[in-house]
Amino acid sequence: MNKVLLFAYLQEAAGKDHLFMQAAGLSVKELRNSLENETRLSSLQNVMIAINENYATDEDIIEENDVIALIPPVSGG
Repeated sequence: MNKVLLFAYLQEAAGKDHLFMQAAGLSVKELRNSLENETRLSSLQNVMIAINENYATDEDIIEENDVIALIPPVSGG
């Protein structure tokens, strides 16, 4: 099982700050597609994804018990 941390507007869209899902064996790209299809989260293409506090690429593979963070782009001054 994997914990997925949500930040900024993603928390508002999901109604919570994290969720749990079985993501082990998925690539980051597959995770992104799965979240878009199976949750209320959409347009995750510009969202950075980190695994265990390290930024990940779309090709990285998620392992059991990895903590995943979805980090949307920020704006402001």
